[in-house]
Amino acid sequence: MTDVTNARRLATLEAAGRARVPFTTGILVGIGETRAERVDALLAIGESHDRHGHVQEVIVQNFLPKPATAMQREPPCDRAEFLWAVAAARLVLGPLMHVQAPPNLTDEHDLGALVQAGIDDWGGVSPVTPDHVNPERPWPGLERLRAATEAAGKTLAPRLTVYPEYVDAPEAWLDEAVRFPVMLRSDGEGLGRDDSWAAGGNEPPPPILPLAMPARAGGPVGEVLDGVAAGEEAGIDELVTLLGARGPDLARVAALADSLRRDAAGDAVTFVRNRNINYTNVCTFKCRFCAFSKGPLSLNLRGDPYLLGLEEVQRRVVEAVECGATEVCLQGGIHPDFDGDYYLAVARAVKDAAPQIHIHAFTALEVTEGARRLGIPLRDYLIAARDAGLSTLPGTAAEILDNEVRAVICPDKVDTEEWLDAHRIAHSVGLRSNITIMFGHVERSVHVARHMVRTRALQKETGGFTEFVPLPFVHMATPIFLQRRARPGPTFREALLIHAVARIAYRGWIDNIQVSWVKMGVVGAQQALRAGANDLGGTLMDENISRAAGASHGQELDEAEFRQIVEPLGRTLEQRTTLYGRVQTVGRRLRPPAEEHIPVQLLAPTPGS
Repeated sequence: MTDVTNARRLATLEAAGRARVPFTTGILVGIGETRAERVDALLAIGESHDRHGHVQEVIVQNFLPKPATAMQREPPCDRAEFLWAVAAARLVLGPLMHVQAPPNLTDEHDLGALVQAGIDDWGGVSPVTPDHVNPERPWPGLERLRAATEAAGKTLAPRLTVYPEYVDAPEAWLDEAVRFPVMLRSDGEGLGRDDSWAAGGNEPPPPILPLAMPARAGGPVGEVLDGVAAGEEAGIDELVTLLGARGPDLARVAALADSLRRDAAGDAVTFVRNRNINYTNVCTFKCRFCAFSKGPLSLNLRGDPYLLGLEEVQRRVVEAVECGATEVCLQGGIHPDFDGDYYLAVARAVKDAAPQIHIHAFTALEVTEGARRLGIPLRDYLIAARDAGLSTLPGTAAEILDNEVRAVICPDKVDTEEWLDAHRIAHSVGLRSNITIMFGHVERSVHVARHMVRTRALQKETGGFTEFVPLPFVHMATPIFLQRRARPGPTFREALLIHAVARIAYRGWIDNIQVSWVKMGVVGAQQALRAGANDLGGTLMDENISRAAGASHGQELDEAEFRQIVEPLGRTLEQRTTLYGRVQTVGRRLRPPAEEHIPVQLLAPTPGS
């Protein structure tokens, strides 16, 4: 290559860096160059990247002679020299650079050697188009690439044209016109979505579990699992590693979580008969993920604004008791006309109608706002609510307990410390509560891990949490998605993993991991029960919040339908109270079963179960 050509290439590389364009470059090996020249080229690439941070991948390609070209009689690149060049690229460019080698230009039995030499990317592999430069060299199938990758101790994952580091900083690296299309197609790690499943949708999830497992997980995931098996507590970095598990590693995470579930909660799968009563959908807050609340600018969304009277609340409570409910879950918007006495009046009305019912009600936002509007300390307000009949608080209003995320999705809501403090005070006055997390919108794995560690620390302090409830983001009708500012919920892999990782994170501190059949669907719920979950939540007569966001499930399941989920797994179904005591009630169904409630494509029993 001439000095003029070198100068042109380097000028292009520099121009791309100044323009903030994620750039692909590389070297061709075996065309008569020396090892020193290869290193010089790699050093020049690295220096440009150090200045601008724009080189997203370096392709190391081996020369193959082509008919009707000037080098048609030259020998192909020597295998050893090619592997040396790949290893040199990794050493020169460092561990964070993405190094690629085209898999179709290497014999299939040699693919693993490329991984061992230092590549972390196979490039574009098309099932429908040939390599136009090398049409005689077909792409290896994905299963062959997966086998070679896993044999080398790595996992195969889809990516977008732009790499995760640039997906995670779209304002710096992506033109505004492509930011939302990239977000649509990326998962929480900035890689490509590996399924088309959506929380709350009708499409069944891919059958990830059961999955064939190696004798042990390798790499970073294996190291974390070995530590957990030895009794170590996973911190933020370890939880982030587990949340990124794929393929056989995912299977091992799920298997360990399932073993911990068996130790903590046995083989019973529990549920509670309950009814949701959403007393108003009018709200002064502007949570960008919520399609349920109605303010002046959201009347075009589902449903009209409403506020239930206390007599209607009581009627619904009596009806729930007649249907066998032991719990009513009361949540609603923060109505502008409410003072703090409203919530206390609702609790008293419920107890007047059904003294025996458990009132699971009022989020950290509601009780904090109630105390503020009355001008009294939160502790005093929670004592008054307890005395009025409140039994436990739901964990909602948590979303992600990390202020980086909350600044985007709910900037005017209680912040992380306010949520934690509300539950700390509730626990101190005898009100227990649960932990929820809504994920799959704008957060990354580190935010999820921080949420788990922060709530685990509070559980160590108070012991007041009864369960952990992952809530996959139902995106369809939410303002933040319609404004093109959020992902379309988590992938199913991510949704499954959060149940398993939670079981590991809360080991010894929280025994119950709940799966939301409303958001995961009945088939997804069954898989989560194989990955550490032990509770199906409530029968949910009248679930409205997920349905307002676009969920297809949510009105009601009953014991017979829960059994269809549980029994093929070789597990037993048990009805529980809100606080996980055991109870057995009977009663009529609130509504006739709808077709959507019938589980389909359920998994077969686990062999040997």
